[in-house]
Amino acid sequence: MKIAVVGATGLVGSKMLQVLDEQKIKIDELLVAASERSVGKEIVFQGKTHRVISVEDAIEARPDIAIFSAGASASKQYAPLFAAKGTYVIDNSSAWRMFPEIPLVVPEINADTITKDTHIIANPNCSTIEMVLALAPLHKAYDIKRLVIATYQSVSGSGLKGINQLDREEMEKRKLPTPNSQLPNAYPHQIYRNVLPHGGDFCENGYTTEEEKLVNETRKILRTPQIAITATVCRVPVTGGHSEAVNVEFNKPYELDDVRRLLENYPGIVVEDDPAHNVYPMAINAYDKDEVFVGRIRRDFSIDNGLNFWVVSDNIRKGAATNAVQIARYVIEHIL
Repeated sequence: MKIAVVGATGLVGSKMLQVLDEQKIKIDELLVAASERSVGKEIVFQGKTHRVISVEDAIEARPDIAIFSAGASASKQYAPLFAAKGTYVIDNSSAWRMFPEIPLVVPEINADTITKDTHIIANPNCSTIEMVLALAPLHKAYDIKRLVIATYQSVSGSGLKGINQLDREEMEKRKLPTPNSQLPNAYPHQIYRNVLPHGGDFCENGYTTEEEKLVNETRKILRTPQIAITATVCRVPVTGGHSEAVNVEFNKPYELDDVRRLLENYPGIVVEDDPAHNVYPMAINAYDKDEVFVGRIRRDFSIDNGLNFWVVSDNIRKGAATNAVQIARYVIEHIL
């Protein structure tokens, strides 16, 4: 089993290597690839030192699976070249998500969309993954009519640039040395002690690309294009972990006890919902965990069949690296 990680030196790429190790994925040969400026660097994996190679060299090595976290432009350029060699590409960027013939996969929900012929497989957006995992059992039972979503996304969703900006601004406010003062900002405004109603780039319709992803990807993964969805994405001064307030309107009536039971029994979900004892999901508790945490489960009394809940997950793990590795496991066990 030959596996390549493309973008292995980045924030998500390094986490992918960690999760591959943790989940004991069988790897006979590991290839770590990155951009030209990283070629020659060394990465230690399972006690063995690996030298970073170019993406072109990784393509020629014909890996069974290539897990990408190198950005959309690199994926558009290189993923088809890997696929042409027979490699199964699992891509973490937005490049391929909305192509009808490309599976957009959260393994607990729709791994069955992967076939021997789908050599490019898309990993959904981090904020989409955690939300649809909670929605999937509820949609099957009660048929979702409409979603209203507000996200509170951590700076790690913008990569090292976002983390560096938050850290730098905090040090500046505290009048401490700022070693990363020359690095570019991820955001147009201060993020320290601030909330930005701005995730991604603004579209002509007034929504952002991050908001559009929540709409389009949710419909594709749940295979229900008629769901009405609207979203507001915010960036908050939290290092890791995305939080979301989700309002659902179902076509069918429900009982709260049944909702909790469905969520508790669904793989990958942990229900934390005891408000009397201040128990609810928080980003700080989701850090470096693979599960999606759901709480504040309550009826929306303003509409028929309405439900509110709060969902939190580590966006670098289940929102990116863990989901990709789960896809790789499925390909190994069911396709190769």
